[in-house]
Amino acid sequence: MTEQTTATIDLDTPLTRGAETIKQITVRKPGSGELRGCSLVDLLRMEVTALHAVLPRITTPTLTHHDVGRLDPADLMQLATRVSDFLLPKAAKSEVFPPESKTPSQTLQ
Repeated sequence: MTEQTTATIDLDTPLTRGAETIKQITVRKPGSGELRGCSLVDLLRMEVTALHAVLPRITTPTLTHHDVGRLDPADLMQLATRVSDFLLPKAAKSEVFPPESKTPSQTLQ
């Protein structure tokens, strides 16, 4: 299984920047340098302040601090979920989404 390092998010509410309309944002896995000044715990908790710092560093088209502040909350949640997912180690991802259930199926009586 190859690790995904980018994700494209279709915005529910497109952003308008001058004559440009942004309908889709690609977010990439941040490097440790792009996380400087941010708490990893805050990013995993999807703290808005931490997202304001990191999203302009890892998005295409590059979002400004002002753009992040104008995002629809549902769109911010989509981006925050991807950022949090990028921070999880592979072992944690497999624990969260096991390939099969270990619980026996219930039978009807």
